Amino acid sequence: MSSRFSPAAFAAVLLLAPAAQAQNQSEGYKFLEAVRDEKGKEVEDMLNKPGSVVINTRSVTDGETALHVVTKSGNGDYLAYLLSRGANPNVRDNGGTAPIVIAADRGREDLVNTFIKYKANVNYGNSNGETALIVAVRRRNLALIRTLLDAGANPDQADLLTGMSARAYAAQDTRAPAVAKELESAPKKPNIAVAGPKF
Repeated sequence: MSSRFSPAAFAAVLLLAPAAQAQNQSEGYKFLEAVRDEKGKEVEDMLNKPGSVVINTRSVTDGETALHVVTKSGNGDYLAYLLSRGANPNVRDNGGTAPIVIAADRGREDLVNTFIKYKANVNYGNSNGETALIVAVRRRNLALIRTLLDAGANPDQADLLTGMSARAYAAQDTRAPAVAKELESAPKKPNIAVAGPKF
């Protein structure tokens, strides 16, 4: 008796694998759509299904998760709910952006505080290495800068685009002396890799 697949059995396996994958993706797709449309009951029902793993589903097109969607919409209650249900605060989209960087870019100190409460890494950068602190400095948002520094943001972590840190950006910007002063007085921190392999 041969242990090889027959051509018909092999074809059946090839047909079933994508079907199972599509079913799994469609659950994630439905979840992200329900989050986008703020259909709270549907979201809750999906999360309450036994064995549900949709909370950190990433969009196949841009890699966004429910946290990215909710951060962009600015719904703080929804954000706290998803984080309380186990959403990963450090997940990145296809552009390498963690939701806390989006919140900082939009000047949403309340959302940044929620991410901090749920242990988001304040030193994660996007694909250009821009951290929430660098974004806050470039936006001259003093309150947000203080919040991030208090949470352990590294003022000396350089981005990948220009090689400048939040401290350097602040010193260069003559239009915001209060920001420059805040960063100048921030304690120096060693540059520690927050992601990627160590050699």
